[in-house]
Amino acid sequence: MRALNAVDFDLNAGEVHVLFGENGAGKSTLISMLAGATSPSEGAIYLDGHTMNFDTVARAKSHGVYTVFQEFSLIPTLTVAENMFLGQEPRAGFLIDHGEMRRRAQEIFDTLGFALSPSAQVASLSRAQQQMVEIAKAFHGDLKVLILDEPTASLTDREVDHLFAFIQQQKAKGVGIVYISHRMQEFARIADRVTVLRDGAKIGTVAMTDTDEAHLVEMMTGRAIAEIYPVIATMPGEVVLEVNGLSTPGVAPSSLSLRAGEVLGVAGLVGCGKSRFFRAMMGLTAHQTGTVILKGQDITHLSTREIIRRGLYYLSPDRKAEGLDLAKTSNDNLGLNVVTSGTASKRGWITWRVVRERVAEIADRVELPHDYRTKYVSQLSGGNQQKVLFGKAFGQDADVYIFDEPTVGVDMGTRAALYLKIKSLAEAGKAVVVISSDLPEAINLSHRLLVFAHGHVTAELARADATEDTVLKHFFVESEPTL
Repeated sequence: MRALNAVDFDLNAGEVHVLFGENGAGKSTLISMLAGATSPSEGAIYLDGHTMNFDTVARAKSHGVYTVFQEFSLIPTLTVAENMFLGQEPRAGFLIDHGEMRRRAQEIFDTLGFALSPSAQVASLSRAQQQMVEIAKAFHGDLKVLILDEPTASLTDREVDHLFAFIQQQKAKGVGIVYISHRMQEFARIADRVTVLRDGAKIGTVAMTDTDEAHLVEMMTGRAIAEIYPVIATMPGEVVLEVNGLSTPGVAPSSLSLRAGEVLGVAGLVGCGKSRFFRAMMGLTAHQTGTVILKGQDITHLSTREIIRRGLYYLSPDRKAEGLDLAKTSNDNLGLNVVTSGTASKRGWITWRVVRERVAEIADRVELPHDYRTKYVSQLSGGNQQKVLFGKAFGQDADVYIFDEPTVGVDMGTRAALYLKIKSLAEAGKAVVVISSDLPEAINLSHRLLVFAHGHVTAELARADATEDTVLKHFFVESEPTL
């Protein structure tokens, strides 16, 4: 099967052209050819009307084609400035001019509005800060074409605003920008045209002014957007989780209760404290006050491992750093929680036949293709990695599942599949929390919605009252940040 089949794509000077499609649609293959990472088996690439053979990334850069890949290419032991100018270091005679390198790096950060130190070691940076460094690397060359692959995945809203302002500046200079994102809400802000790919083929190119999200989803998946979010037909039962006055650095004392069979949506801007609150509940962040009661038992001061064993499960938004072992196969990852949960043990001995059977059942449940089950997780697409992460959650029988940004970096088709898994959990009587920066996701999956802003809960809304306009008003409640 061809990853990309006879795709025609054109980019005008001074435009943002979005590439849109599910994981596996061919987006990464196309940009890897444009970036010089791989060579096409057929067809040609033209730049300013001249045929180009970008056999390396360096050759593409020498012609002004810069790419910010979704996977970081930073060297952890070097400083931010050293990473930015690697291979292009300014010189003072025979020596590298480190002072000039830091000065030029700082100029780029100031222009982009990124709060970074050129002297900081990359290993000390958060994922969001490393994302900023990757983006900044592209802005010190002679740009003609800039390719951005999921550039806002780890950025706060303010940082996204700075990035989009800089993109507009580059457009004004005549730079052509190829932009890949699953965040359709961004398209209206920056896109001039959108090309949709499906199964390695081009479905069509449309002007952003002539389309909308519903039309783009239908082009991408072949399904109407109304079919993406399932109806979760449950009547919430008894209370299984009670949180009273829980606080952690950055989050004021907050409370909630959660019932069996209920899906609780949690919405708020990046940095509002919604994730920190639930991480404190899991013992992943130090809590300052409050109690957590699960099925009538106080689990406030237990270890994270014991909290999970008691029936409260947390799915991290960072699948690579906290959720998956990239150097192991999908089956190995899926088997981990089966083994640690004790469901495959008898008298202290692990029955590996039972483990294999449970792993196969879980892989089927999350619709992980058979060929991917024995592959290293690092070799899978983001959507399939997320399926493995979901599968790990099913390795034990929890009472409450907390899904933190469950579809980050995942295409709409895979989202629909994961939403069905959330539906099946709720309808099986499990309590589910969906923490999401994607407002339509948080609203459409939930029975009830909590809104966080400035480190505290600003609203609790029934599903019927949780319209986008209503929720957004609670995002911007004036309040001093909680320290």
